[in-house]
Amino acid sequence: MMRGPASIATAVREPSGEIMVKKEDLVSVADKYPVLKKPMIRGVVALIESLVIGLKALSFSAQAAGEEGEELSNKEIAMTMIFSLGLAILLFVVLPTYAAKYIHSAITDARLLNLFEGILRLTVFLVYIVGISLMKDIQRVFQYHGAEHKTIHAYEAGMPLTVDNVRGFSTLHPRCGTNFLLIVMVVSIIMFAFLGWPSLWERIVSRIILMPLVAGIAYEIIRFAGRSQAAWVRISILPGLWLQKLTTREPSDDQIEVAIQAFEAVRPAEDPETATPPEGLCSPSAC
Repeated sequence: MMRGPASIATAVREPSGEIMVKKEDLVSVADKYPVLKKPMIRGVVALIESLVIGLKALSFSAQAAGEEGEELSNKEIAMTMIFSLGLAILLFVVLPTYAAKYIHSAITDARLLNLFEGILRLTVFLVYIVGISLMKDIQRVFQYHGAEHKTIHAYEAGMPLTVDNVRGFSTLHPRCGTNFLLIVMVVSIIMFAFLGWPSLWERIVSRIILMPLVAGIAYEIIRFAGRSQAAWVRISILPGLWLQKLTTREPSDDQIEVAIQAFEAVRPAEDPETATPPEGLCSPSAC
């Protein structure tokens, strides 16, 4: 799936071998309410919209690939998002916050306790990524993820989008949502370190309430990083690029063809040097 400045395209290879492309106009709630485009707010809006877009794209791809079942309704998408959010809160908020209480007797400094909790949260996140990467279906998703990145790299380099040209580029990209998630973890560690050490439920609630702010800060950081060529910025995003070695795989030529078709559907008409490049499913605005 590729998201461009004004449209979204999902390309799927059907059982017959043909590639089906579904293109839709990109309509954001922020266009109706400009205040939602303000810094710190736009990241949260983009994140929510991208979750909806991603679920719809996955639903469409399953149908086009010949899998049984109907496309997800708006109610089913909402329920899926609620379930996913609840699972994320359980794994990345409740579990590390609860586990950190067991070292309270050994460490009394609140900042150190919060730092330990943050390290636990990051550890759970990494274990989760490694765990799902072992699943066969997820490995295939990660191959398409790599194909998206390669295609965007080729476009940004001004190369004709052919399989041979795209194949030579890296599967790692600085605007990937994997970077965004890692920055969320780091920002949360820094922010939560200054919240003291109240009761367990107060800690859990405070972290849930502050997550939109954390996501907003992380979005602004990665937005800046994606546009800056400063050496220190390039160095600072290296951990996110390393993490992408888990969330991307080398794609097959067939998968690259699908990524190219999705990209071409939303390709800007302007010159590559001045145009806003389309973004893949795991870009910061789509993860």
